[in-house]
Amino acid sequence: MSRADVRKLSLCTREPLSQETVGHALSVFSKIVGSCYGPTGRLKQLHNGMGGYVRTTSHSSALLGSLCVAHPALKLLTASVQHHVSRFGDGGLFAAVLCCSLLGRLRDLSVASRTRVPICQHLSSQCLGYLASEACGCKIPVDFSSSKILLDLVRSVLTSKCGCLLSRKEADHVGSLVLKAFLLTVPQKAGTGVDGFGKCLYVPMKDKRVLDSSICPGLLIETPEFHLARMLPGRRAASSPIRTALFCASLSGGVSDPGDGAVIVHHGVSLEAAVLDQLLSLGQRMVKDGVGLVICQKVIHPALKQYLKENQVVAVERVGVALMESLKEMTGSLAVASPQLLSPACYGRLKDLQTQYFAPKWFLHLIPEDSAVCSLVLCNRNETAWDELKLACQTAERVLQLTAKDPWVLLGGGCTETHLSAYLRHQNGDVPGSTLEDLGCSRSEFQLVADSFCRSLESVAGCLEHDNGQVLTDMTWGHAWSIPPDVPSHSPWSDFVVKCGCGLCGNREGLQWRVLQSQSCPFPPQSCVSESSVTSTDRPVLDCFTAKCNGLQVAVETACLLLDLAFVVEDQN
Repeated sequence: MSRADVRKLSLCTREPLSQETVGHALSVFSKIVGSCYGPTGRLKQLHNGMGGYVRTTSHSSALLGSLCVAHPALKLLTASVQHHVSRFGDGGLFAAVLCCSLLGRLRDLSVASRTRVPICQHLSSQCLGYLASEACGCKIPVDFSSSKILLDLVRSVLTSKCGCLLSRKEADHVGSLVLKAFLLTVPQKAGTGVDGFGKCLYVPMKDKRVLDSSICPGLLIETPEFHLARMLPGRRAASSPIRTALFCASLSGGVSDPGDGAVIVHHGVSLEAAVLDQLLSLGQRMVKDGVGLVICQKVIHPALKQYLKENQVVAVERVGVALMESLKEMTGSLAVASPQLLSPACYGRLKDLQTQYFAPKWFLHLIPEDSAVCSLVLCNRNETAWDELKLACQTAERVLQLTAKDPWVLLGGGCTETHLSAYLRHQNGDVPGSTLEDLGCSRSEFQLVADSFCRSLESVAGCLEHDNGQVLTDMTWGHAWSIPPDVPSHSPWSDFVVKCGCGLCGNREGLQWRVLQSQSCPFPPQSCVSESSVTSTDRPVLDCFTAKCNGLQVAVETACLLLDLAFVVEDQN
């Protein structure tokens, strides 16, 4: 007789954020993500106790995807940030650091949860409303007639990840390639791709110089040199397009598994010969229809390949499922799932077919007529640096797509966070009674929560300093400034600061500073953004407007949800 275990009762935890173990886990998680933040952030090595692949990274997508989080509250936090990154590509660490800081500061306040949450939501709405307004002093309009701001934005993304191991010259080179790739994927007509944009495919070239990276319109398919010599025909008319057939089914001549059925073969009939005759008949149809290129996701039978070669048709096999969508988009072909389904309506077109050599690899270069598909040959010193650089390039590509839809950028280097904090302190210095009544709180409760909210924003700017230096904020623009750790206490700060975090503001006479998160009188932060300041500043640090706004919203909403969490019920069976 089988033995049944007694079913255990579910574990119910009241006010989980007040538990010491949860608080410790939240503190550790906050230190992990905070120490990765910014251009000088520290790399993390991720591996499991059983061995296997070791990942070195500071990217939020790789970091959060590899961390093992046990408590449901932290699982909810990481899931919220991961969803944000999957949609916007950037701002994952910003959202995680801000959310952790809000939770750490607000949970210890002597203010009821039902009061803290509406105040936080009110302050978040004030931030987002200010960022969306014309009076916002920390955003810059993007002029698409010039490439400067776009290049500065891409460069800011690339240099924010130290694992890419890029010098200044290399960052400029890769940044220009990413911008060119983005421009190549902008479709000539609407409706291309998932978000209206085309596709950029990354071709790995590891153990190579970063400056050897290059961009090609169209698609590169890696092929051994001896295969290229056998598959490419002689010269053809350069002006004539190439008719293309695309197969997602195998053309190897194998018989598919009948499952529970049976295959009846008459006496004297060779099944292999019959299938081969069908494949050769398919080849004859394609030759008759003027097909010049046959691409198969899987394997092509050697006899069919030889027949196609004899008739000046290029046959490419084993391209894999990853390239199929790009091939369909680029050629306009329909992927044929069975040889019997081939018809002239399935054919697509290519402008040209060439070979490319990027030492030590050979590629077949498929050049489209007008498709928004390109290939970025990405080089770096080693596998780890290449993985980091690819993630950074994909992030920059996504940031450019978001900027094309909402043409604004925010000041980087912590200046947007400190500017928003100064704005909130000034706006809420004297809160109207009607606002307090709507929020259901007293003036002192509002000020406590608002101060914690502003300090949380400032703590995000403080996370950019990883070398024990001190972070200041000025009393004019509300920007972030950094000074080295070994500054004598009696020395004036003006002797050690040159430019703010974003690079738009420089030191000038009469400028006053305070230490970040210290008490000071509220002041209205001024805007330093002008056409001359943007164009004259060399290599300013910029952030994606859309990604940061959504990251702010995600951080506040997730923190409010967790602060409002009364019970966690876990099934222990």
